[in-house]
Amino acid sequence: MDDTAQHAASSEVDAGRHFQEVAASRRADAAAGRWQRLLVEQDGPRLTVTINRPEVYNCFDYLTLLELNDALLDAARSTDVHVVVLTGAGDRAFCTGADLKEQHQVLAPNPQHYYTWMGAFIDVHERLRNIGKPTIARLNGITVGGGNEFNMACDLAIATEDVYIRQVGTAHGSVPAGGATQWLPLMVGDRRAREILWLGREVDAPTALEWGLVNEVVPASELDTAVDRMVAILLAKLPETLRYTRTQTNFFKDLAWYQTIHHARDWLTLHTNAPEVHAAIAGFVDKQPIPYDTIRERFGTPAGAFTTPPATATTDTP
Repeated sequence: MDDTAQHAASSEVDAGRHFQEVAASRRADAAAGRWQRLLVEQDGPRLTVTINRPEVYNCFDYLTLLELNDALLDAARSTDVHVVVLTGAGDRAFCTGADLKEQHQVLAPNPQHYYTWMGAFIDVHERLRNIGKPTIARLNGITVGGGNEFNMACDLAIATEDVYIRQVGTAHGSVPAGGATQWLPLMVGDRRAREILWLGREVDAPTALEWGLVNEVVPASELDTAVDRMVAILLAKLPETLRYTRTQTNFFKDLAWYQTIHHARDWLTLHTNAPEVHAAIAGFVDKQPIPYDTIRERFGTPAGAFTTPPATATTDTP
């Protein structure tokens, strides 16, 4: 177990202390040029950032978010990097969103500190969208929850034939307001977005291509060739012109994001340890069926909350 994970191993953790120690560890690693959660590789003008947690399907914890923020900030500042590729280690998963064990052990007992965690998540999105150079999501496996939000934050995406994309927040206790609620209606249309967000529909690679969630679908053996080809096409464009075209193309994504994300940060913080969220995440972590009926009965909308108020007398107008 690495140093930054030790304090998250117990059943309950002081989140403030945990985040401070993770941040201190990250600063020391940054000074030494080390990465615990990522692989960062530059090949000429292309930088590939790989979430390197294949044993947990490349889900991200707080340290992963801090490292992604640093890697993307370095890429934004570098005059030698012109295209950024984001991917996951191995061949099973691109990214499956937040590390729910960390959420359960660190944040559930200390819900006020979710604001800090969500801030780090927002920072990564800001880096991806405001990096000033094109980004490609290399989808090498399942892409779920916050992983799909990173996919949508990237400019372009190429997926293998066996990839599926899914949002599971409404089943697992988290409103997917870190990109999914904002951008899915823009990318796939309103009704399809509701199908993905509300019903948890699993979107296979051909459907993702048809709906506009990815730009290309290829066999796994051809993924790197396809990414290389797209990188080469982007490098054959004028950098300043492409940068401003990118800014203009992001107008509606930025509008939806900035109108909602800070409200979402506060709402999610306030509800981190809400009864239904706690029950859902605990069931997931303990590998037990989530008791939706019980949760609905115990914590659902109070009876009569949506009853129609009695009609009041009105005077007919001429």
